[in-house]
Amino acid sequence: MSVTLLIPTALRAFTDGQSKIQLEGNTVGQLITALAESYPDIRQHLYEADGTLRSFINLYVDDSNIKNTGGLDTPVSAGNEVILVPAIAGGTKG
Repeated sequence: MSVTLLIPTALRAFTDGQSKIQLEGNTVGQLITALAESYPDIRQHLYEADGTLRSFINLYVDDSNIKNTGGLDTPVSAGNEVILVPAIAGGTKG
């Protein structure tokens, strides 16, 4: 089934500028794998060298953080929107 994955501005350079991508999959993990297969340059920004998802990558199915709903095994269905949110750190100590 086709599910919409929303891509943040910081990663659109790796998805040909697309902000929304339709992908096939039954779980969030399958969608992220499909994304990395379709756009190989994004892989290094999503995965560690050992193939695990980077800890600062947050994923939401509609409004639910997958860390609370089964992780990458969280099921998705047609009509869901999966939101990819990389945590951004920085600034200065004051």
